[in-house]
Amino acid sequence: MLASPLVALCLVVLVSASPVERRQGGPSARVVTSCTQPNTVALTFDDGPYTYLKDVSDTLTNNNVIGTFFFNGNNYDCIYDNDSAQRVQYAVAHGHQVASHTWSHTDLTTLNWDQIHNEMWLVEQALWKIVGRYPAFMRPRTLNSSFLLETSNIRKAYGNYNNLVLQASYIRGQVVAVWDFDSGDSTGSTPAQSEAAYDALIAKHPSNILALNHETQETTAHQVLPYAIKKLKAAGYRLVSLAECTGLPAYQKTQAPTPRDSTWHC
Repeated sequence: MLASPLVALCLVVLVSASPVERRQGGPSARVVTSCTQPNTVALTFDDGPYTYLKDVSDTLTNNNVIGTFFFNGNNYDCIYDNDSAQRVQYAVAHGHQVASHTWSHTDLTTLNWDQIHNEMWLVEQALWKIVGRYPAFMRPRTLNSSFLLETSNIRKAYGNYNNLVLQASYIRGQVVAVWDFDSGDSTGSTPAQSEAAYDALIAKHPSNILALNHETQETTAHQVLPYAIKKLKAAGYRLVSLAECTGLPAYQKTQAPTPRDSTWHC
């Protein structure tokens, strides 16, 4: 169920694109930068649903791993297209968590209040229709690679958000989720470099890991992911959903998916 203070607002935005009034200096959403449960790893995948989703899902499932997919609504393809919608359904049917990565993968910090809500609402509505899941997590777009930091040979980046984004996320009942490890697959790393980054991280053996990957990268799906799973398991980690590794709900609300109709379009 939705958190009680947010019931009215969340239900309004679920069924209507009407702007939500902004209250100056309102409360901000919680920002998750890492897992909280010891000995856990959350493998997360951005920018889909894309061609390699089934392969990523099958690799996870065959290794008894639950992944978390942050979906766009209209980035590479329209989420309502038959192939894209079936990919979202495939992920949920195989037990993976799905979450929001905004509608068009834009930099939320460049938008006004109503535009931010629209970016969030459109993809939330799509997930509600396609799989009956109203997500509790939202991930903003990554900063440009020129903002990357190099720390102990581990590449990191950070989602781009500001106070307005956090206030909008709070109203929508969303936790803003970033990460503490970036495989580098979207910023120019070769598969060997991504694998080496996982090795360097595992050698430090942190208590937990929240890893950023991209399902849009063929080498991630077919080379890096199997390698990372093998190494992480050998190091004794449990590979779980973002919800489980943070101890937070995956969804605000669930229902049966709705039948395809004329509203299923971008």
